[in-house]
Amino acid sequence: MNDNHTQEVQGAQLRTYAEAVDWINGLIPFGIRPGLERIAKLLELAGNPQRRLKFIHIAGTNGKGSTCAFLTSILIKSGYDVGTFTSPYITKFTNRFQYNGEDIEEETLLALANELKPFVEEISATELGSPTMFEVATSIALLFYAKVKFPDYVVWETGLGGRLDVTNIVTPVISVITNIGHDHMDRLGGTLTEVAKEKAGIIKAGVPVVSAVTQPELIEVLKQTAADKKSTLYLLGEQFKFGSLSVQEDEQSFSFEGLFRPIEKLTISLNGAHQMTNAAVAVMTLEVLRQYYALIVDDEALEEGLRLAAWPGRLEMVSRTPRILLDGAHNPEGAETLASALQTTYRYDRLHLMMGMLENKNHSDVIKHILPIVDTLIVTEPDFRNKCEAGSLADLIRSERSESHTFELIVEPDWRAALEKLQQLTGDDDLGVVSGSLYLIADVRSRILYNSESEKGW
Repeated sequence: MNDNHTQEVQGAQLRTYAEAVDWINGLIPFGIRPGLERIAKLLELAGNPQRRLKFIHIAGTNGKGSTCAFLTSILIKSGYDVGTFTSPYITKFTNRFQYNGEDIEEETLLALANELKPFVEEISATELGSPTMFEVATSIALLFYAKVKFPDYVVWETGLGGRLDVTNIVTPVISVITNIGHDHMDRLGGTLTEVAKEKAGIIKAGVPVVSAVTQPELIEVLKQTAADKKSTLYLLGEQFKFGSLSVQEDEQSFSFEGLFRPIEKLTISLNGAHQMTNAAVAVMTLEVLRQYYALIVDDEALEEGLRLAAWPGRLEMVSRTPRILLDGAHNPEGAETLASALQTTYRYDRLHLMMGMLENKNHSDVIKHILPIVDTLIVTEPDFRNKCEAGSLADLIRSERSESHTFELIVEPDWRAALEKLQQLTGDDDLGVVSGSLYLIADVRSRILYNSESEKGW
C-alpha cells in the first residue's frame, strides 16, 4: 500500500457497515497485546463511557458464554435492560454487542466506529502504537451502552485471561470466574496456577466474586487474591452448591442451595452436566446482587430465564434429519465435557464426529477424550488463517490411536466436503457431531441453519 493511499484512508469517514467491520478487523495484525494503556487512553479520548455503567464481569476458561446467556436471560425476564458483550461471535460481527438479546444495528456500529476512528489514529501516532481490534471492539461496546442504549446492567465477558485483558478496564458490581483449564497457555502462562493468577486479576477491591473453580491449588490463588483485595469469595462447594435432579436431552433439572436460601428445583434446556454448574454460578451471582445491591429477581423470572437461555454452538442440535450436533470443544476440558455429554445425554447407534482445529492448541489432550467414543472421525480445516492442517491433525490422531480404537479415520481438508460426508454417514439412528474451533462451528452452523456463509471471527 503506498503512502498516498494510507493518507487517504487516514482521517476518512467510514461509509458503510462493511467498511467499518473491515477497518476494525484490519487492526488484527496488531495482535492481542496485553496491557491497559491503549484502551485507557482511547476511552479517555472518548469521554470514559465505562464510568457510567454497572458491569457483571465474567472470566474463565470454559462456560463464560453460557453463564453470560443465563444471566442475560434472567435479567431480561426480571424487567431489566441488559447489554451483553461476548467474543468470539458465531454468525455476525454485530452478535458481540447485544442489548436485550438483539444485536447492535449496523448503522449504530458504523457511527460509533467513525466516532472512535480519529482517536485510534491519534494513538497510533504515539509510542503506544495502534489500538488492537479487540480494544476498538471493546470501546465500541462501551460507547454503545453508555451513549446509545443505557442498560441497567452490562454482562461483560473477558476476551483472554483477566488481569491484562482489555475488558478489565471496568470496575464491576460483581466478578465471576467460571473455571480454569488449559487454553491460551501460550499467552497466559505455562501452568494452571499462572493462568489462575491472570484470571484472578479481574477481582477488584471490595467487589464480590463468584466462582466454580475446583482445583485446590487454584482455589488457594482465588482465596488469597480475594483476601488481598478485601473481596468476598463465593465458591461452589463452599458458599453454594447444587444437586442434579434429572437429565434428558434438552432438559435438565437441579436443586440449588446458597448462603441466603435454598431453591428446590430449577430447569435448563442447555445440554451437558457442565451447564448445571454454569447455571448455578449465574444463580449465585444474582443471589449476591439481590442480597447486597437490591436487585429484584422474582422466582418466576429466575425459572423462566434459566429455562429459555440458549447459547449457539455449544451442544446445539442444528439438524434433526440427520441429527447433527455442534459443540465448540477446542481445549482438553471442553473435549472431556463433550465426551461426557455424548455418553450420558444422547442416544445413538453410531457416532460420527467431524473436527477442525487451530494450530496453537493442545490437541493431543483433546483427542484422547474423543478417540474412545467415535465410530467415524473426519478431520478437516477451519477456514481461518492459523488453522491446523488436516494432515498434521490426522498424523497426531494416528500416533494417539491404540488397538482398542476401532473408528474409521477420514481426512478431508475442505470443511464443506467434510460436512457433506458427515451428513451422508449419519443414519436415522446415528448422531453426527461437529467439534473443534469456533471458526469451524460458525461456518457449519450458518451453512446448515441459513444455507449461507458466516462472517465469523474474533
